[in-house]
Amino acid sequence: MFRIIGFFLLVVWPVAPVWAAPGDAAVLQAQQAFSARKLTDLERAARAVPDDHVLSPYIEYWRLMLTSSARDARIADFLARYPGSRLAEALRADWLKSLGVREAWPQYLAEYPRLVSPDATHQCYAYRAEWAQGDRSHQREAVAMWFTGRDMPSACTPLFEQMIEAGLIREEDVWRRLRLALDANNPNVARAVANALPAAQRPAASLFERASRDPARLLNTDSLDLGQRSHREIALYALDQLARRSTTEAEQALHKRAMQFDTEELRTAWARIATSAARRHEPVALAWFQQAGVAPTNDFQREWWVRAALRAGEWQTVQLVIESMSDAARAEPVWRYWRARALQANGQRTASNLLFLALAREHHYYGQLAQEELGPVLQAPVVKNKTGGDHVEAIARLPGVARAQALYELGLRREASEEWVWTIRTFSDAQLLAAAELARRMEWYDRAINTAERTRELHDFELRFLAPYRELAQKAARENELDEAWVFGLMRQESRFVNVARSSVGASGLMQIMPATASWIAKRLGIRDFHPREMQDPAKNIQFGAYYLKHVQTSLDGSPVLATAAYNAGPGRAQRWRDTRPMEAAVYIESIPFAETRDYVKKVMSNAMYYAARFGQPSVLLKDRLGTVPPRKGPP
Repeated sequence: MFRIIGFFLLVVWPVAPVWAAPGDAAVLQAQQAFSARKLTDLERAARAVPDDHVLSPYIEYWRLMLTSSARDARIADFLARYPGSRLAEALRADWLKSLGVREAWPQYLAEYPRLVSPDATHQCYAYRAEWAQGDRSHQREAVAMWFTGRDMPSACTPLFEQMIEAGLIREEDVWRRLRLALDANNPNVARAVANALPAAQRPAASLFERASRDPARLLNTDSLDLGQRSHREIALYALDQLARRSTTEAEQALHKRAMQFDTEELRTAWARIATSAARRHEPVALAWFQQAGVAPTNDFQREWWVRAALRAGEWQTVQLVIESMSDAARAEPVWRYWRARALQANGQRTASNLLFLALAREHHYYGQLAQEELGPVLQAPVVKNKTGGDHVEAIARLPGVARAQALYELGLRREASEEWVWTIRTFSDAQLLAAAELARRMEWYDRAINTAERTRELHDFELRFLAPYRELAQKAARENELDEAWVFGLMRQESRFVNVARSSVGASGLMQIMPATASWIAKRLGIRDFHPREMQDPAKNIQFGAYYLKHVQTSLDGSPVLATAAYNAGPGRAQRWRDTRPMEAAVYIESIPFAETRDYVKKVMSNAMYYAARFGQPSVLLKDRLGTVPPRKGPP
């Protein structure tokens, strides 16, 4: 299984506090008791925590979360004493769900507006509460929740049943959601949704499972009666599942059954097969997309249509398909950039420059590429905004920040990060920069970077692109003849310089190295008696990471783009995604099948540009840094 570090939940080891305030040890004991759901142990530990301890609100919160009796009055008291805090938000969210289960609707409606970030469960309870009070003012929003391919919380089921009974969700809406669920590859959701259809139109539950397990066999038997709409929907899903395994088999199965689908269904089938082909970089994808047309395709499928057109150099298709996307999709930086490139290629230079100009003001991969298209004359200088000591000290005194600091020092990093993120969510740019500087001084590098990245107008790129462990990285880069800026760009993306980070699949350290890879590198370097836990040592982790990065770069014709993709998803995949002819590296990156790896490579290469500027390296365009991906030699 390949690693996607940017999207893994990081697990961190507890870190001993640098200092110890009275009650710190008891706070840790209380947290452990809370995690184990042992109220008696929690109460025992709580007695040793002073009332004025900065984390005393956590003791109260943990106690309330483990207490089931007579909670309402005590919860209301806690919310009144800690208004606007992260703990108040978390407790209110939990309490509202309890009120919803009890159908205490008047109390629910009184408290719900104070919740900052309601989830789907809260929303469904809110609409049910309103209906119970005879209020249908949010009827349209309630109906909109039905149209999703995802599984919805059980709290939403009574709401949907009410709306179906009232005629607000009609039979055609049920069919629409059933298809959304199958589009999202959620057959269990589709099967549950089908129960809202009249009994005579409901497909057998076993058909969903057979379509998932063995789509070819289902399509080649007489089990499906395509005269029934439900069976045609199952067949469309089976074709999609088959196409994920073999587009050739899916095409053959569709030709065999084509006359039994209506025009819209046939186009939908071609769109699904074409998408699988595009993700495999099969040239036939474009012809199949043409058979589908833009009308029955969704934005995900159109995105892959564009990627297939980019690999084929069909700029007219790129432009037309992007312009057919929804407003939300078309507004994303990726499609604004490629639309501008298509306009440029199609001779519409003025229109393309307007798009490039707007993008060039944004600080990301596409903003950098857009700025380069405009040339050096229109490149805006990077402004460095620094914050003073008084501002940092003022931020440190804020209760939420103080709690985050205390949690961090106790090694409770998850709680610390949650407290920090909640506290800074409404900060101004100046406050964000002061908070980022405070985190940097604490060597809480991931929070420093993430906080600095939130600014809208005022920016400090030295905080966004911190360079801790530089001597170690310089040494490793020099020994392996690597660009130091690239090494830092990759390390920043892998771990945000959290040395104790571990991914959910076991990768660890600053450069997130898997145990098996670390053992292989140790053998190559002639290191005896190696143990993977040594990857927690920054010097050794960077040494190993740089060695492996150089290894994959050498094995992939020296391309930094291919090596970056290989570092994340494996050399075999990076090789397989090449073409038989040279390709613009930006096009190669855009057509990487895995969204996580695609985003990873963009960010690593973009990071390298900022680090190169910070380190005073000679100016190199991002497009030149990406270069051209050499042709693949032999079959994929």
